[in-house]
Amino acid sequence: MWEKYLESFKGYLLLERGLSENTFDAYIRDSKTLINFLKENYPEITPCQVEYEHIQKFITTIQSPTEDSEELILKISSLKRIISGIRAFFKYLIIENIIETDPTELLQLPSLDKTLPVVLSNEEIERMLKVIDCSTYRGNWIRLMIEILYGSGLRITELLNLKLYDIYPKEEVLNIIGKGDKQRLVPLNRHAFKLIKLFEENSRSKILPQKGNEAFLFLNQRGGHLSRIAAYQAIKQIAKKAGIEKNIHPHTLRHSFATEMILSGADIMAVKDMMGHSNVVSTQIYTHLNTQHLKETLLLYHPLYKKPPSGI
Repeated sequence: MWEKYLESFKGYLLLERGLSENTFDAYIRDSKTLINFLKENYPEITPCQVEYEHIQKFITTIQSPTEDSEELILKISSLKRIISGIRAFFKYLIIENIIETDPTELLQLPSLDKTLPVVLSNEEIERMLKVIDCSTYRGNWIRLMIEILYGSGLRITELLNLKLYDIYPKEEVLNIIGKGDKQRLVPLNRHAFKLIKLFEENSRSKILPQKGNEAFLFLNQRGGHLSRIAAYQAIKQIAKKAGIEKNIHPHTLRHSFATEMILSGADIMAVKDMMGHSNVVSTQIYTHLNTQHLKETLLLYHPLYKKPPSGI
């Protein structure tokens, strides 16, 4: 039954809608995914029996949480396309008098406004650095971690996996192995390289690395490979100590780097390459943050927003 409607939907799209090949393929693929979901979860359901609640359950099911919030815009973009595809499918069923009511009518497209990542200002970064106790080994690796994350936009895993032989102070670049084992060279400021040298000579040199961990820049007190959990907890504690109430984690520093670059006028493709994004769509989220910054500036400084003219 469903297959029959899907085949006729293909003809409708080809003849009536004039869609591009990519959009056509996506609409068919997404409609097929919905149909498979309905057949699996509601085996006896017919097109006339599909309601908003069934569609909403489908949307909830296909959404999976992601640790990297930078991927969120890509997920939102895909979700918008999926909703558009299944809306087109049910619109076709309405046109053909197969169903009387559209179960997708109440579906709302996801908004970027509610999903923009938390970022830190330069002033907040400075506050965090000032409260670090650099008389301890732990304090020194926390400080260096913040400086590198904010100075280069690395992912926390990339930073924790950084090897001593991948640090090039003369060239002022780091050799980074990112997602999918993709290699890229990431520039870093001179100040950060000086801190790396000081950390190696005065702090890390006093730690005896465990076997197999000799090459890692970041080691824990026992010489083991520093964990993501330790980094997460440390940065969260420093943010709290600095009086910052935002939900802070290592990735916040990556977001802050990208946001600062975009706000300062950096080329989006250059930011994409530095951050190791495979698709510029992931980087575009920071242009939305730039727009938000412009809106806030307008509200702060434009006379019509500061004080409405009389008589209005």
